[in-house]
Amino acid sequence: MNDYDNGFDTRPDGGLAGPLYVPPNPEPDENIRHSLFGEILDWMLAPLLLLWPMSIAITYLVAKSIANQPFDDALEDRVTVLTQQVRMVDGRVTAQLRNGARDILRADDVDSVYFQISGPGGEHLDGDRDLARPRPGNTDDRARTGAVAFRNDSFHGTPIRIAYSYVNLDPLRERRDTDGMALVQVAETLEKRAHLANEIIKGVILPQFIILPVILGLVWFALSRGLSPLAELQERIRTRPQDDLSPIDPRQVPEEISPLVGSFNDMLQRLAQTIEMQKRFIADAAHQMKTPLAGMRMQSELALRQADPDEIHRSLEQLAQSSESATRLVNQLLALARAENQPQAGLAFDEVDLPRLARETVQDWVQASFAQRIDLGFEPPDEPVTIAGNPLMLREMLSNLIDNALRYTPAGGSVTVRVRRDGEQSVVEVEDTGPGIAPGERARVFERFYRILGSNTQGSGLGLAIVREIVRQHGAEIDIFNNPRSHSKKYPGSLFRLTFPPPVHEPDDAA
Repeated sequence: MNDYDNGFDTRPDGGLAGPLYVPPNPEPDENIRHSLFGEILDWMLAPLLLLWPMSIAITYLVAKSIANQPFDDALEDRVTVLTQQVRMVDGRVTAQLRNGARDILRADDVDSVYFQISGPGGEHLDGDRDLARPRPGNTDDRARTGAVAFRNDSFHGTPIRIAYSYVNLDPLRERRDTDGMALVQVAETLEKRAHLANEIIKGVILPQFIILPVILGLVWFALSRGLSPLAELQERIRTRPQDDLSPIDPRQVPEEISPLVGSFNDMLQRLAQTIEMQKRFIADAAHQMKTPLAGMRMQSELALRQADPDEIHRSLEQLAQSSESATRLVNQLLALARAENQPQAGLAFDEVDLPRLARETVQDWVQASFAQRIDLGFEPPDEPVTIAGNPLMLREMLSNLIDNALRYTPAGGSVTVRVRRDGEQSVVEVEDTGPGIAPGERARVFERFYRILGSNTQGSGLGLAIVREIVRQHGAEIDIFNNPRSHSKKYPGSLFRLTFPPPVHEPDDAA
């Protein structure tokens, strides 16, 4: 073992310098407290802040669509007017467009307007020569039927919007492709459209910049109001007297908090039961300790007044007996307190070899049985018997049962401890040849300090109470019967039978 194995530092001279300082482990991140208000606010505002840019993008697209429609209608009107000017005269295609009409067509203070009229063979008739024709294969079917179609293109590197239509110069012509048809196109730049779209976006987005802080404020206010019952509940709990363990009325809290309040009330009830148990334990202990302490004080005062050595010796013997009773009572009280504060059944239990534990416990009481001239025996099982339990508690339980049997069995009688298996369950039996326990008394003998009337046996009255607590902690059952092997009417004997559930085996991780 090195110098640090015992938890103390070692001085150069070999002495102990005191306990080593072990820095506390930092708290894991999982223990960091989170704000319920902040978490709800995050879950509400995060989607809002994520959807807001999407809303702006959708608004921009809708604004562009809205801004395009009136300008497309104007372009369509211009194309319709131009198509009416294209005619076939003496077998030749002409466009009778006057100078005034041409000036009106190009008149625009913001956008640049272009037009082009082409003959059936693609020859240029009027307008801007550089304006691109529709690409083969991309011509809208509506344009072939005389309707106006639209497309986006560029002119000298500037984006433009083009409206175009084909003019059928031969009404009797059944063919509906573009061959042999005149083409009319009108285009304009996109400044007015962009300006209108921006104005629409400003009209929609700017109010949102004003509304968004208002929404955030309303959400903050709503959350504060919604969580105010928690603050009121906290204040009511904080202002309670220290000894007030009464339940909280669940009708005074919102429905969502009712399960929490119900769990809290259950905890208060368990706490009240624990405190009441402790109070009763302290009161019982104080009451029971008065008798042996008073006897010890009386015997010591009597010994001090005696001059006869024999009387002094007799007083000292009585004093020793009283101290032995007080010691046993204290040990029983501590055992009962330890049993009542153990965890629930099945928690932190080990696998216990029940026959071995019972045999060792019986061996502890062999000398006491010889002194009382009682035959103490043990009957082992034919097969291994194991249970899940606490070995120290189980040993205390068996010791109390054997002690109880020895105290109530007269000289010449017998006490037998038996371990056996009953199907999947494990059974421990302690039988004696004493006066037995009447059926009406069997439920009460497990109460603290309860004594059967007429019994002159000395004891603390806690042994069977300790047994009951340990049995309960192990999820077992205890029953009392008459000894079936006793044939005496005066001494029918008692049989204490403890039935333990089968141990629960944990699954093998390696499997």
